[in-house]
Amino acid sequence: MRAEVRSTERRAPITPTDAGTLIASGAQVTVERSSQRVFDIEAYATKGCRIADTGSWVDAPADASIVGIKELPDEPAALRHTHIYFAHAYKGQDGAQELLTRFARGGGELLDVEYLTLNQRRVVAFGYWAGYVGASLALLQARGALSPPLAPMGRAELDRSVRESSAGPGSALVIGARGRSGRGAVDALVGAGWDVTKWGMVDTTDLDKQALLRHELLVNCVVTHRPQEPFVTSDDIGAPGRRLRVIGDVTCDVTSANNVLPINTSVTTWDAPARRFGMPTPLDVIAIDNLPSLLPLEASVSFSADFTRLLVDLAGRTGPFAAAQETFRHATSALPLE
Repeated sequence: MRAEVRSTERRAPITPTDAGTLIASGAQVTVERSSQRVFDIEAYATKGCRIADTGSWVDAPADASIVGIKELPDEPAALRHTHIYFAHAYKGQDGAQELLTRFARGGGELLDVEYLTLNQRRVVAFGYWAGYVGASLALLQARGALSPPLAPMGRAELDRSVRESSAGPGSALVIGARGRSGRGAVDALVGAGWDVTKWGMVDTTDLDKQALLRHELLVNCVVTHRPQEPFVTSDDIGAPGRRLRVIGDVTCDVTSANNVLPINTSVTTWDAPARRFGMPTPLDVIAIDNLPSLLPLEASVSFSADFTRLLVDLAGRTGPFAAAQETFRHATSALPLE
């Protein structure tokens, strides 16, 4: 398990407890030191993990699988290992082609967590907490109580901030409400006392734009692999009767051709979480691409529990790892090796 490059990333794909379970089953688990991970390195050592220096994964044995959460560093230029993390490389996102070329050049393999699927359904994700945090931040922004820079916290602290902001009542729309992140968003909004409209795929097939714009707050939890009618565009800023003031873009496909919120085309950050469009009636967009890391303990515990159960299928590339491998092979089949 490698240390994360991004300074705001505190999650771990495998907790110390689950690492101990893997070791008891016969696996060898090596954990890099990290100054920002939510779990201390000593907790992993106590469970029997081998401890390695930060960045030493590049010299790991060729048959090692390298596990992480977010993006890899820019070097090495050729990737020779199997990497398992959220790469965001299959929808034409910025930097995707360069990343896949690094794998093709080094003979390595990317098993993107987003594409660990069975019967085309994802089997492991941080989605619930992404939705919960995304909706909570949108609530705070809607009441003028979102104060950057953001910092990691626990669920109790986040909920207290929402309560103290007098965030309810109001009207909110969650699109993709039946998925993991959608359920998290709905729970956060209902807990804050807001009226919540829940839309699924059927509701966006023939999009009722006026109904959408009548809500004060929108949380987007839709994952789409093909272009579709966008939910909010720049033209909607001046729409008569627009009540929409805040968008929480949990999906955050901002640089993809599948972006359903093309009003915004870049991520926001912990230092500047909301981007404002339109005057005199503003529309604020929150598009942070590592939302669950604001609740690193809760997010890591739930993800690791599901993820470690899957690893029995890794060696044989069976189960959900077969789907991820096929996606990677299809994406890199035409890439040059040099």
